[in-house]
Amino acid sequence: MGDLKDFDELDKRIIEMMCNSSQGSYRQLAKQMGVHPTTLIQRVKTLEAKGVIKGYRAKVDYVAMGYDYNGLVQVYTDNIESVEKELVNIPEVAAVYDVTGEADVVVYLCCLDRDEFSAAVKRINNLPGVVKTNTSVILNIVKPESDFIPKMVDGGQ
Repeated sequence: MGDLKDFDELDKRIIEMMCNSSQGSYRQLAKQMGVHPTTLIQRVKTLEAKGVIKGYRAKVDYVAMGYDYNGLVQVYTDNIESVEKELVNIPEVAAVYDVTGEADVVVYLCCLDRDEFSAAVKRINNLPGVVKTNTSVILNIVKPESDFIPKMVDGGQ
């Protein structure tokens, strides 16, 4: 696991900039940052190689696409690793979190409607090793995980 102290100010500025928007050419981004494009490219490649930057993709509002039933399912299991391996194969599962607390795993479901949501919860309940679940329907997403940008440098968010 990394440590924030392992990154210099330029790395931190690059990470913060890429979190805000990775659109544009390296030349445009380098100009915004006041560095040479080659420097930016090398730093980004290093951050990718370290696994800090894991990819680039659009931020999609799934509710706007019709995925109106979202929820968190706390999963209690007697075989965490086995259950987690099965959970990632359920199409409606958007994320699987290995957590501390009463539950062993928390699952984020993203479904089109109540029937699909119900079927996904039942599929989770029927997995071998699942002892019980506790499901919460998400009413509104006030701040999605994709909007999180850690404060990297002074003046950051």
